[in-house]
Amino acid sequence: MLKHQKRLLKNTTLLIGILLVVSPILFTLVAYPDTFSLSWNQGRGGFLFAMAFIVAELVGLKYIIPTKRFFYCIPLIGITIAYFAALPFGLHDYIMSLVDVLGVLEYSWAWLFDFTVIAIFVTATLAILFGRQWIRIAPAGPIFLSGSAIILALDAFFPYDTLGPLQYIVPYFVQANVWVITALDLGVATARDNLMFLNGDFGPFAMQVFWPSAGVHSIIIYSLVMMAFLIKMRIPRNRKMMYFVIGIAGTVIVNLIRIFSLSVYALKVTTDPQAWEEFHSVAGEIMFLPWLFIFLLVVTAIETKRLKKLEESEENVQK
Repeated sequence: MLKHQKRLLKNTTLLIGILLVVSPILFTLVAYPDTFSLSWNQGRGGFLFAMAFIVAELVGLKYIIPTKRFFYCIPLIGITIAYFAALPFGLHDYIMSLVDVLGVLEYSWAWLFDFTVIAIFVTATLAILFGRQWIRIAPAGPIFLSGSAIILALDAFFPYDTLGPLQYIVPYFVQANVWVITALDLGVATARDNLMFLNGDFGPFAMQVFWPSAGVHSIIIYSLVMMAFLIKMRIPRNRKMMYFVIGIAGTVIVNLIRIFSLSVYALKVTTDPQAWEEFHSVAGEIMFLPWLFIFLLVVTAIETKRLKKLEESEENVQK
């Protein structure tokens, strides 16, 4: 009976904790559902993936959160929700008025503040609920949000190809894409630096690739989330390095597939700029984030099975 009550208490406090952490995300989802675009710099779609990370890391956790910590979170929740509630009443217009003053890219600037605010809130709330242990308990959500905010800031202040080091690998991705299109005889494709010239069933189409679209954005997000994930895992360092490198390779391949799919869309579906841009706005996240989730699940399953076998073999030796 006592064990049952203790388990129930753990589940209840954990559920309350999860709801508190994701409450501003749920508020924005209800208040502004049309803003949850999957494109990384055109909406709040990243909030949903962050929420999925948070829930996945906290569900099943054996931890009783002291009730008083819930009350410490309430002022933070109030301030954060107040920020999002104030956006349509002049706050968003003020933020956007700084675009010309600072000379920043409008698309990324529009969402930079939202991701910064929610990243600070989630990090602070987890720290209140779990203390210093939060970095080992649920780091993926805050790191994903913080990484997204950093990338939005880089794209806002250094748009397109002005940030040279991040643009360096783009021509190699473009050349690889041209080679695949030519090998598969899907149409005519040529490249010059980050420009790709296509000619397919619907006529000519020019595609310019910048570092976020080439996958640098995905590689940065993957690296941050994966490092947070591996910190939690009690496995040998060489295995951590192996998983990290495999994941980098997988992320690169996913982004090559993304660029290829955008090219095929122009070659075989349509060269209409508006239709192509709509496909472009969702193609990246649709491919990258499911890949990231699946890879993390596979690594978890492999290591859980391996550790179980090690424990069984140790028990047999002791017998």
